[in-house]
Amino acid sequence: FPSSSSILFFRSLGISGANYLSTETLLLGTTLPICQQITGLSRGQQKLCMLYTDHMKHVGRGARQGIAECQYQFQHQRWNCSTVDDSTVFGPILSISSKEAAFANGVTSAGVVYSIARGCRDGQLDSCGCSSTSRPQDMTEEWGWGGCGDNIHYGYKFSKNFIDIREHETREVSGSDSHGRQLMNIHNNEAGRRAVVKNMKVTCKCHGVSGSCSLVTCWHQLSNFRVVGDFLQKRYKSATRVKITRRGRLRVKSSRADIPTATDLVYLEPSPDYCMKNDSIGTFGKTNTCQSCEIPGTHGRTCHATARGSQNCQYMCCDRGHSSVSTVIQERCQCKFHWCCHVECQTCDQKVQMSVCH
Repeated sequence: FPSSSSILFFRSLGISGANYLSTETLLLGTTLPICQQITGLSRGQQKLCMLYTDHMKHVGRGARQGIAECQYQFQHQRWNCSTVDDSTVFGPILSISSKEAAFANGVTSAGVVYSIARGCRDGQLDSCGCSSTSRPQDMTEEWGWGGCGDNIHYGYKFSKNFIDIREHETREVSGSDSHGRQLMNIHNNEAGRRAVVKNMKVTCKCHGVSGSCSLVTCWHQLSNFRVVGDFLQKRYKSATRVKITRRGRLRVKSSRADIPTATDLVYLEPSPDYCMKNDSIGTFGKTNTCQSCEIPGTHGRTCHATARGSQNCQYMCCDRGHSSVSTVIQERCQCKFHWCCHVECQTCDQKVQMSVCH
């Protein structure tokens, strides 16, 4: 679908954009403006890039954070967000409007919100600063409200404008499959942003002589991004299948399903089983088709013969069997603490047995 280009956009920021978005020397050594160096930007995103050039490093950083979190959350699943080839992370399979595509959009959108909000707090962006959120009503009156909080309001607003604009720029035929994917992306982008907002927390710090805590100052702070990833993983497991109506709206596929909220993930098509390598996808189920997709399969993936759940070899290898192989890994060992204040370690080789899928 045309709207699956948002996944390609996140890839370009998260992979090919990683070096020049974080390396000043590369920016100084080229005559091309940074916005022309970033591949995959839509026309509207190009304009925003030129207006907010200092934001692009944080957008790229957030996309990479989302990709890394996706790989962590699915490391023991048949689809593991791992690199299919040198140019992709999620793999072309995400042109299918599946639950995996829903999670990928949500977590990368969340990563951009997170990075921009933190950049504001750290004084790295010209157009924003510390959070100015109001004092929680249930907070103890004796405690002070201030400090420099993460600017979630600005992060949310900028992320929404920058990421969603590419979906709004394309006029799809109302009720078409491509229009359905467009609406699906917009919904899941919002779910990712809401995940960051919903998991904000109040952090407090004591002030006083000898830790007396005579004065307490509190502020809003982002939760660890792993908390956001765990939150979206739960939404992935309970994602709602929807369909596009002739009037151009998303509606639940089954009348027995609950209507998804703004924090829930939605998808249009069932997922393949991801078991076997397939370079040219045919048809999945009755309606799920993709002409230019690739499934890497689980051949060569590591598993645990005695584990339960998705790490179990029977599940991971799709009942094809597995082999036990010996390999050598390097790890830190014989670490010594030196006063003051560093640790020196040696590198030791350790022989381990691993189970690998046929």
